[in-house]
Amino acid sequence: MKGFLELGKVLGIKIEIHWTFALLLIWIGLVEFENSGNLEKVITSQGLILVLMACVVLHELGHALMARMYNIKTKSIILLPIGGVATLDKISKKPKQELLIALAGPAVNLIIVLLLALFIPLRSYFNFDTVLIDEQLYQPTFQNFLFYLLIANLILVIFNLIPAFPMDGGRVLRALLSFRLSRVEATSIASGIAQGLATLFFIVGLLFSPFLVLIAFFIFFGAYGENQMVKQYAILEGHTAKEATLTNITLLNLATKIDEVIELVLSSTEKDFVVFDNQRIEGVLNQKQIIENARSRTLLVGDILDRSVGFIDANTPITEVLERMQKEKNNFFPVTENGEIIGAIDRSNISEFILLKSTENQ
Repeated sequence: MKGFLELGKVLGIKIEIHWTFALLLIWIGLVEFENSGNLEKVITSQGLILVLMACVVLHELGHALMARMYNIKTKSIILLPIGGVATLDKISKKPKQELLIALAGPAVNLIIVLLLALFIPLRSYFNFDTVLIDEQLYQPTFQNFLFYLLIANLILVIFNLIPAFPMDGGRVLRALLSFRLSRVEATSIASGIAQGLATLFFIVGLLFSPFLVLIAFFIFFGAYGENQMVKQYAILEGHTAKEATLTNITLLNLATKIDEVIELVLSSTEKDFVVFDNQRIEGVLNQKQIIENARSRTLLVGDILDRSVGFIDANTPITEVLERMQKEKNNFFPVTENGEIIGAIDRSNISEFILLKSTENQ
């Protein structure tokens, strides 16, 4: 993924980190050096961030391994300055599965808290002499390092269990509601609660902390997006790819020149094309490939087409088509019926289909 560095794989799951994480480390180091002027404390602070991000990886692995128990694969774990994201192939619609997968991440952090508590004399930190406590916490000792790590993991548990999308707590709440309500109703209620909390965070953030304002936007739009996605999937239930297939499409062959394709793009609304030759689907030519090779007008379609794209059977549920688009990061597929090509399907046409069906249901 662009802007990400692959750190390696754990249990077959790719671990990636965004380049802006380096900026976070630099910023933490500069702030600490400005406040203390102590190089040892700077190194300790940066080390704490690195170890904490390792805890975030363990958190996401908790989700991934629980999902694996239900045959849901995890493509990668992405580390961002604001946290981590496990990219699951799909979100389970079964309440029990979603509940356990959502709880698995915070459970890992809770285990880390309990393990750290075994090695830290916690009573020494709960002293009514605040001056003594401040002096103790100020020292860059290994014990303090572990204590700060314990507190950070405890904060991760509490923060992630806030009952608001897109945090784990939002999914926990929806799963619990889904035992009695439909998934759409449960998501709507959970989303409403999340947006209410986001509004509260926004107001408090304006008064006390700009960081809370950022969290408020993160929660508000995350909840809105989740609610819209579930509503759209509900509309698509029971419908197949054939119903949203573009049937009036231009089929290219391997010998078609790029300049001919460019003329087609300019004279029609088509941006992506199915390449059909020798009585079979050879692949697809998408808009990005056309633009990248626009200057090489003597090239043939057969030189640049994408042969890795498969096809969609006409009877495939549209919800599965969307999941495949997300998984393969491809928004355009040929559609076949009984072995014959009948058209193509893309994300924009599915969006139009959703719009039409939602209008019919009003």
